Amino acid sequence: MEFDYIIIGRGISGTFLSWNLLKAGSRVLVIDESKPYTASKVASGVINPVTGRRMVRTWEIEKLMPFAVEAYTRLGEELNVSLIRQCNILDFHPTPQMKIAFTERLPVEKEYLRVPADENAWRPYFNYDFGFGEIDPCWLIDINTLLNNWRNQLNNKNALLEEPFSWDHCRVTPDLITYKEHTAKKIFCCEGVAGFDNPYFKLLPYARNKGEALIVDIPSLPRNNIFKQGINIVPWTDGLFWVGSSYEWEFTDTFPSENFRKKTEHHLNHWLQLPFRMVDHFAAERPANLERRPFAGLHPVMPSVGILNGMGTKGCTLAPYFAAQLTSYLLSGTSIEPLADVRRFSRILSR
Repeated sequence: MEFDYIIIGRGISGTFLSWNLLKAGSRVLVIDESKPYTASKVASGVINPVTGRRMVRTWEIEKLMPFAVEAYTRLGEELNVSLIRQCNILDFHPTPQMKIAFTERLPVEKEYLRVPADENAWRPYFNYDFGFGEIDPCWLIDINTLLNNWRNQLNNKNALLEEPFSWDHCRVTPDLITYKEHTAKKIFCCEGVAGFDNPYFKLLPYARNKGEALIVDIPSLPRNNIFKQGINIVPWTDGLFWVGSSYEWEFTDTFPSENFRKKTEHHLNHWLQLPFRMVDHFAAERPANLERRPFAGLHPVMPSVGILNGMGTKGCTLAPYFAAQLTSYLLSGTSIEPLADVRRFSRILSR
């Protein structure tokens, strides 16, 4: 069959790129092997305008966040499901120094940070000695609903091939892609950690990063906020909570570890006033990169091969915007943000 674009991967990046291209009338084929644990499937789904211990504003958040909110809302309406809701972070200060650091950032980030009216409001639920601040607005994406419903939509459009992708079955020329019996003008690599071994983009500055999280039942905990104190407690599906995550830069496997489970359960026992029960524990490798900027665009030597990858922990924030920008670049010739355009690595990709 003939297509305009083949997309490898059905995570957040592949979902939004295929959605944008299909909306524009392009013929799209998504190739994806369904796996239970991928970076997108186990992500918390949080869009947070500030980041890190220093409460620094997330890169380009002023345009990325409102764009993402509109994109998730529109896609949810198309799928007849709710994908996004405001869910502010309550940041419980673990030390007096962290409380001081938050207070010092208030005048600088008054658009996103504030002190709650009643610092005692959450004492029935948590143990805390140094108060908390609120990050407002934050947004929570129902990633599993998004991925599952978009998979069904792709199937309905005969636009999904559920199988492992192999470059051994792919013939690439500057003007044409042939994958088995399918042809396309271009192929886009949105395959997450498989990008580490991609023959066209493996020289990009990827950084292997492992994350772990627990799924926990906390029956009496309200679900209108995200709670943070070193770890995050995030509302999840089926009335459960996602608790994590770790950021491991040196690891020997991508399996859930007993050390993370014990450490996280110990933290919850001291922080929570409520009983809880662990339901699941999972781990996944993230497609992070050393620059903490996405890779978007076409290969500088082989223009029939493109990429939208390297989102790291900010995929829910970055993917909607750069998928739309990449679509506009393909169909209208508009530019891609220079700090995200993969052509910034033309020298190493031309080797």
